[in-house]
Amino acid sequence: MSGDIVVLVAIVILIGLFSMQHYGTDKVGWLFAPIVLIWFLFIGATGMYNICKYDTSVLKAFSPTYIYLYFKRRGRDGWISLGGILLSITGTEALYADIAYFPLLAIQLAFTFFVFPCLLLAYCGQAAYLVIHKEHYQDAFYASIPDSVYWPMFIVATGAAIVGSQATISGTYSIVKQAVAHGCFPRVKIVHTSKKFLGQIYCPDINWILMLGCIAVTASFKKQSQIGNAYGTAVVLVMLVTTLLMVLIMLLVWHCHWILVLIFTFLSFFVELSYFSAVIFKIDEGGWVPLIIAAISLLVMSVWHYATVKKYEFEMHSKVSMSWILGLGPSLGLVRVPGIGLVYTELASGVPHIFSHFITNLPAIHSVVVFVCVKYLPVYTVPEEERFLVKRIGPKTFRMFRCVARYGYKDLHKKDDDFENKLLTKLSSFIRIETMMEPTSNSSTYSSTYSVNHTQDSTVDLIHNNNNHNHNNNMDMFSSMVDYTVSTLDTIVSAESLHNTVSFSQDNTVEEEETDELEFLKTCKESGVVHIMGNTVVKARTGSWLPKKIAIDYVYAFLAKICRANSVILHVPHETLLNVGQVFYV
Repeated sequence: MSGDIVVLVAIVILIGLFSMQHYGTDKVGWLFAPIVLIWFLFIGATGMYNICKYDTSVLKAFSPTYIYLYFKRRGRDGWISLGGILLSITGTEALYADIAYFPLLAIQLAFTFFVFPCLLLAYCGQAAYLVIHKEHYQDAFYASIPDSVYWPMFIVATGAAIVGSQATISGTYSIVKQAVAHGCFPRVKIVHTSKKFLGQIYCPDINWILMLGCIAVTASFKKQSQIGNAYGTAVVLVMLVTTLLMVLIMLLVWHCHWILVLIFTFLSFFVELSYFSAVIFKIDEGGWVPLIIAAISLLVMSVWHYATVKKYEFEMHSKVSMSWILGLGPSLGLVRVPGIGLVYTELASGVPHIFSHFITNLPAIHSVVVFVCVKYLPVYTVPEEERFLVKRIGPKTFRMFRCVARYGYKDLHKKDDDFENKLLTKLSSFIRIETMMEPTSNSSTYSSTYSVNHTQDSTVDLIHNNNNHNHNNNMDMFSSMVDYTVSTLDTIVSAESLHNTVSFSQDNTVEEEETDELEFLKTCKESGVVHIMGNTVVKARTGSWLPKKIAIDYVYAFLAKICRANSVILHVPHETLLNVGQVFYV
């Protein structure tokens, strides 16, 4: 086959592979898993056949003496050849990324007792073949295959190459998701494709960007050696970074003895830096590609993280004080027009700055204001009766509430009236229960007297109830995420959970007060519901350094423009959306 036809076939295979990703890693894995099994059996059996047929003495290669003799004989050329030898161990770095997709024990057993022995047999078999047929060194793998199984092996090898690409694709999704969660990457759509494994996800935006990048590299290089050099450079850098992070884990998390850490660091760096020093000579032969991609990714992540942190600090430090709200009086110093205003905020406590910006620039506000905070918990689903956590802000006459809406990763936040209806139903339930409790409460804002333990237990129960939907290996990750969520919900009480604990008698006055507020809420709902969202523009301060201006005013502005907006992620109806703009200078 000519080189152009090979490139064309490779591009067609890539398009097909990336087009299948939306089915989920587990389904794609089940499709290709038999191919991988057959592939390793083929190369292991072929290697054993070549060892027995050509030269069994190649098994002496397991002795470390021969690596010394190799370097002694070839000198500098032998050292540079490490850059090519590195390709024999590529793929192992994908094990780290795929831990989120498959059970750890399954990866350990499969690699130790099946993959590794088959690879050793395959390489030893090729060495035995080259002892007799030295002229075939450029194509030793296919040349060493017996003629009777050549074409079956060719087909299976192509399928195995596709699976190798799948491991890298899956790892990319996992890394991007973690970067988004830490505020280090622009917001992208993330689809969970499995009930059993939380880590099995699909990112449509990243999928198509990755596909275009792979096609560009394949069509541009055309030569396998250049792609191999690019891959080898990326792998050795991944190994170095992994070792550095492992040292930090041993010191700060495991608290290992410094001597053990020193031994691990020396042995690891001795091997990895040897490969890295050899790979440097391959940078101009294709190794520059992963360095350029890494530089662009680092720039994007650094700029996005810096701006996101500054933006969140601005939100936290500029929260509106309750004394200022109370000083405005029940009308908030404005005309209270009929209707309900849902003010979206990322803060689960306090009044966001966007609200003060809104009421100081407009002469009116809705009769009922609800601050809505949407939280996505690391569970498969949140039961409907536990989805909304409600509390009142200020006295009853202010008619201001806070609602935290909790969703699991498979719950759908649809663009319809369903969300509004459920939220207002829970709000009505909260008002009824609050009115029932009022005779025994010293304050109309009784919800703030409940301890954090009540909400914490509710959230922990959600995790336990969803245990059967998630893998045990993910629970450590769950706990760290849940702790953060709980800490932000410290004074919010579930209306449904209170309903089971309240059983007070009501007098006629209480019933009338409850009916009046519920009727008022119903009237406001009929007048219309408006979704109010903040649209904060981040700009560099006057007099900032030129690199900062470029990073904030151009790079971050471009990323913010092309990434998914909060209104899209939250499925806010566009016809009832009101954006409140403000500028924040960093």
